[in-house]
Amino acid sequence: MELSLGTAPMSDDAFLLAFEACQLDPGKFHHADHIRLAWLYVQRNGARAAEACLLEGIPKFAQRAGAPRKFHHTITIAWTRLVTAACRESTSCDSFDDWIKVHPELLNKHLLSGHYSAGKLESLEARCGWLDPDLKPLD
Repeated sequence: MELSLGTAPMSDDAFLLAFEACQLDPGKFHHADHIRLAWLYVQRNGARAAEACLLEGIPKFAQRAGAPRKFHHTITIAWTRLVTAACRESTSCDSFDDWIKVHPELLNKHLLSGHYSAGKLESLEARCGWLDPDLKPLD
């Protein structure tokens, strides 16, 4: 599941650096890349710092891509918390590829619909700040 630019796969360090410098192609940055990014931040910095990194980095990335309205606060935090919970379950995975094989459910973009009602997650309040799930806890 390594992201590649050109022909060579991108290492974790290069992936983080490219993301933080907004040098990734937004058209090729998909859900699995968001999950990899959250996994890397959780692994390297812990859960709280990962949330802070993503709350800073994703809006910046979206802004640079010309799509600032794509950023969604609650969705960002919710996915990070699902990744964190999965990391607690399988601490022995040393690579994203190995880890995601143990947690393939995280590749389902619609996973949050089991935790949030559509109306709640689509609200302006959820877009701009944190809302707890109303259907099922995240961890």
